[in-house]
Amino acid sequence: MRLEQKKQGHRDLPQGGEDPRRGSWATGLATPGESGFPEEPARVGRTDPPRFPVPPKATDSHHHIYDARYPVDPSAQLQPPDATVAEYRALQRRLGIERHVVVQPSTYGTDNRCLLDALSQFGKTARGIATVPDTVTDGELAGLHEMGIRGLRFNLEYLVGVTVSMMAPLAERIEPLGWHIQINATAAQLLAHRQLLASLSSPLVIDHMGQIPQPGGAEHAAFGMVEALLAGGRTWVKLSGPYLASRSGAPVYADAGMVALRLTQLAEDRMLWGSDWPHPTQAADNKPDAARLLDDLTLWIPDESTRHRILVENPAKLYGF
Repeated sequence: MRLEQKKQGHRDLPQGGEDPRRGSWATGLATPGESGFPEEPARVGRTDPPRFPVPPKATDSHHHIYDARYPVDPSAQLQPPDATVAEYRALQRRLGIERHVVVQPSTYGTDNRCLLDALSQFGKTARGIATVPDTVTDGELAGLHEMGIRGLRFNLEYLVGVTVSMMAPLAERIEPLGWHIQINATAAQLLAHRQLLASLSSPLVIDHMGQIPQPGGAEHAAFGMVEALLAGGRTWVKLSGPYLASRSGAPVYADAGMVALRLTQLAEDRMLWGSDWPHPTQAADNKPDAARLLDDLTLWIPDESTRHRILVENPAKLYGF
């Protein structure tokens, strides 16, 4: 039986007011009404590859696998339909992506069986980010490391099976393994937990550009907080999920692109790119195409050598490829 996805109404951000799409071709971003690939409509069921040469060993640092063979946590809010290993492999071939990171979704809580099954099928070109309870043993953590796990995720938007209070103790326990804590959070949640996040003993990875609200963008208090964390030298940011906070919208997500550019200027050696496939927070008729999102990276970050760091060098360092 395939699972139905709950629609997340809070994702439907208001339109109107000051146009946040203003950008500059000097920064690689489109001006209002332009896409950078103007002949392509905003949403197309594409089957073609990205429109730029994807470098060897490029990495998708954030995607999920869903499989109805595994039970959904009773408290899970997000219950998307299947998104299988075979389907991701097909996407991987189209994107020209050699390496990738499978992230435990809130759907399964702390039951990592779907994730570990996927890693066993993908092999050495994949890494994983798990979610575990504070009762996990050191032996279990070591076993997860052998299976390709390199970090623990706390999804503050959809806390399932874990609590925020578990974060600091688990960060201490995973430090010897070289793992990191990965968080998904709204801007308000980032600000609410700023002291905790700044004090973690392990490195920190922030999903989806911190979901910096628009039209505030880089002027928002949450951006300043992320900037301070980056200055500490142990925080990484995923340039993923632009649709979560963008008001300018598809296909370029120019306002989110400006946030991505500013973050990259702050710490290009700790930026990552992720597809967020299969885009579980988005309705079935509103899902972006991963190849188009990869194209957008060329508009947000026009410098090829910087993109190479984001796609190849940085994930190789963080995930140990």
